[in-house]
Amino acid sequence: MKFGVVVFPGSNCDEDMVYALSEMMGQKAVKLWHKEDDLKGCDFIFLPGGFSYGDYLRSGAIARFSPIMNSVIAHANRGGYVMGVCNGFQIIAEAGLVPGALIRNTGRLFVCSNQYIKPISTSALVTAHMDHNKAYNIPIAHGDGRYYADADTLKQLQDNDQILFKYCDAAGNITEDSNPNGSLLSIAGVTNKSKNVFGMMPHPERAVDPDLKNTDGRAIFESILGLINA
Repeated sequence: MKFGVVVFPGSNCDEDMVYALSEMMGQKAVKLWHKEDDLKGCDFIFLPGGFSYGDYLRSGAIARFSPIMNSVIAHANRGGYVMGVCNGFQIIAEAGLVPGALIRNTGRLFVCSNQYIKPISTSALVTAHMDHNKAYNIPIAHGDGRYYADADTLKQLQDNDQILFKYCDAAGNITEDSNPNGSLLSIAGVTNKSKNVFGMMPHPERAVDPDLKNTDGRAIFESILGLINA
């Protein structure tokens, strides 16, 4: 399995993602420059966090049109794996690869903290091997992370087991107070109907190194690797 990490102007978590995949998880990972269209034989594409194109217009709205996105979209349409984290989630939502949109946080403030999330989907690659009774402590850092979709889309997400994560408290309770940005249904991540494209606002790559005193993010990468290698 070869992983590719797309780098846009303004990306600031590409190094973190490559480090998490290669140094911490022992996988082959390469960077993919946004102006190129070659995915370099990668099987799984990550779109990392950051502020692509300075987050002008809407977050992710310009990066969605970078040349490499044509290849990323084609890869996804062939059933290839794609995952967007934070700004990457915003980009794949703008590209229509996952349902819904990421809009301004309630309170209009940038939030940066450790946040508990609970895995919901039992069938998606990202969460299938995780403990669904556990709350995982994963960092968040975003100003436009409020997940929004219309009522029909929200129902489809629930009916099709497409909700990856929900924000929760340390005990795993999903409450209004544990929702850091006002996301509908406390959604922190979703997958497409085919379950090969994934988006989440929290940063698992920031919670894999023991030196940071938090390795909860490893469970997400381990779930991905466990099912791919099964």
